[in-house]
Amino acid sequence: MAATKIVIIGAGSSDFGPGMVADVMMNDSLRGSTVSLVDIDAEALSLMKAVAKRMKSEWGSDVRIEATVDRKRALPGADFVLVAIEAERLKRWTMDWKIPLKHGLRQPFGENGGPAGFAHGARNIALVMGICDDMRKLCPEAWFFNFTNPVPRVALAAWKYGGVKAAGFCHQIWMGFEFVKQLLGIPEEDVDIKAAGLNHFTWMLDVRRKSTGKDLYPALRRKLKSWPADWELLTRDVFEALGVFPVPGDPHLCEYLPWVCDPQSKPWEKYNLNPPSFVHSRKQIDTIHRRKAREEFRKMASGEASLDEYRDGSGEKAVPTLAAIANNSNSYQLAINIPNEGYIPNLPQNAMVEVPAMVSAIGIRGLPVGNLPEPVAELCRRQIAVTELAVKAAATGDKTAALHALVMDPMVTDLRMGRGILEDYLKLHGDLLPQFRPTRRRARKKRN
Repeated sequence: MAATKIVIIGAGSSDFGPGMVADVMMNDSLRGSTVSLVDIDAEALSLMKAVAKRMKSEWGSDVRIEATVDRKRALPGADFVLVAIEAERLKRWTMDWKIPLKHGLRQPFGENGGPAGFAHGARNIALVMGICDDMRKLCPEAWFFNFTNPVPRVALAAWKYGGVKAAGFCHQIWMGFEFVKQLLGIPEEDVDIKAAGLNHFTWMLDVRRKSTGKDLYPALRRKLKSWPADWELLTRDVFEALGVFPVPGDPHLCEYLPWVCDPQSKPWEKYNLNPPSFVHSRKQIDTIHRRKAREEFRKMASGEASLDEYRDGSGEKAVPTLAAIANNSNSYQLAINIPNEGYIPNLPQNAMVEVPAMVSAIGIRGLPVGNLPEPVAELCRRQIAVTELAVKAAATGDKTAALHALVMDPMVTDLRMGRGILEDYLKLHGDLLPQFRPTRRRARKKRN
């Protein structure tokens, strides 16, 4: 067992903090480790620290708990830095969706792809670059494990421009297991999926029953022919057209495709692609969400609410991954976002890809999965090109790269539209995009 220092930035989030702390507490190979909780919200942080202490007491863990609003106090000596941060998430998401609408573009979802993916990523990368600066000074050998969306863009920025070892984590792979369970009635523990591609745009390359080794793709195709016609309409259309089953489900899949935004045919109606409900709300949604989170924390901290839901773990794979690195335990992980080192040969080298991986003391090594089917690879290559430009823009404040990222996006079909959306994003989100202010811009050295 290795005594490890784990810093959790964004620990005051009720969606992130309790699960990550529980994962560490319940992992026997991390006994004796230190968890340092960091959040700029002092009230949320104090409540999360109380929850962590309760977990430690009730579960008999010997993990040491620290908490600070100043990440510079937490980072020295860190081995792993887990990050899930966001500023005014729901308010800004609403703006991301509505601004393109003003210019004639109706995005289907608006979180990770399309013009909204640019704005969302740029805001979060602005925050992450500061964390990376501090890590290089205070814990240069530490891993940066990213949960912040858009996962591949933020992870790529941390690795390529932030100069730290970085990987991205997302639980969306489990949607593939859920699909197999729904269609074939096979429990997820008896299913093996080999999937690869990009985060929220990954593809089942092989699906088998663990107990028999039987290929399940033929059964999936047969079952879909008799399945209710309104089930995952976009997913099944893409499957039928390209021959490969996409993993993430319609709400995420739609963010990366060129066939979902035509104002004449209105494909969002055909596919039931509705934006998140809060984009039409006049309520102070971030405030409401924060109040609910505080109440959840208070109940857990006081003992009024049970902690049992966390005993089986969060389902996220960052802690198993860091434990495998710390303890050289040779762990297989289904999906991690890392730079492409030939794992998918027909995607660009060093693109941030999502692949299965082996994890040990030497780090995270993706498993070669071979070429993606060429139509799928071409769709991924376009997203990689957009991502590279968007990340360059967000990390360096390059407005030309920002414009290129927007006009290259498959959803944007008019140059004036791209320019107008960019101008409005930079104006309306300017308070959270300091990298685009000329007096604040500074060059960053890109990793080759």
